[in-house]
Amino acid sequence: MTLALGTLAVVLIVLLWELGRPRVFAGFERVRVQWAERRGAGAELGYDPGRERRAELRARTLLRSCVEAEDWAMYRDLGFLRVRGGLGGPHRDREAGYAYLIYPHKPIVAYVPQTRELLNEYCVAFPDESKPYGSSRLPDSDDVLAKWMALTGDERGLIADANMHLPGRQIDPDRVRRDLARLSAWEREHDGRTDPGRRADSVRAA
Repeated sequence: MTLALGTLAVVLIVLLWELGRPRVFAGFERVRVQWAERRGAGAELGYDPGRERRAELRARTLLRSCVEAEDWAMYRDLGFLRVRGGLGGPHRDREAGYAYLIYPHKPIVAYVPQTRELLNEYCVAFPDESKPYGSSRLPDSDDVLAKWMALTGDERGLIADANMHLPGRQIDPDRVRRDLARLSAWEREHDGRTDPGRRADSVRAA
């Protein structure tokens, strides 16, 4: 009796396995396909080590084509851009009472050029909405270009929409002051290198 029941149990297990085997294999195949698709999507969208570098190189090329040669040289050498303030006036007016420093993925910093007094930080964000690689972060040079375009095109609108904070909220004020000192030294060197006559005139005047 026991032997008969054991044999019957084995037969039932074999029958159930034969009936369920196609479903099991189909389930395994679905999992395999989904895993392969995820790996492929990951390699395409997020795990290409060269994609971000290529995007930044394209962004630098675009930035260079949009800004003036002096501004591009400033960004290339110092890692930030300076934009003259004006609220509708010429953004390159050297007599403007204030200016901005534009850093990649950091707030825009307003300051007084004559005294290097820091005024405010303006936090703005420009997410990357391109498809299929959209993300919350633009390449560094694209972020700088977006801020530059917003300031030079609609300074008043950008300042009105930005989150304004006192200096030091996100950027170390000492770092900004060091950058302003670097900018002054860079401008002296750059002016002398690009316009020797200007430097000679200043020496004679002194």
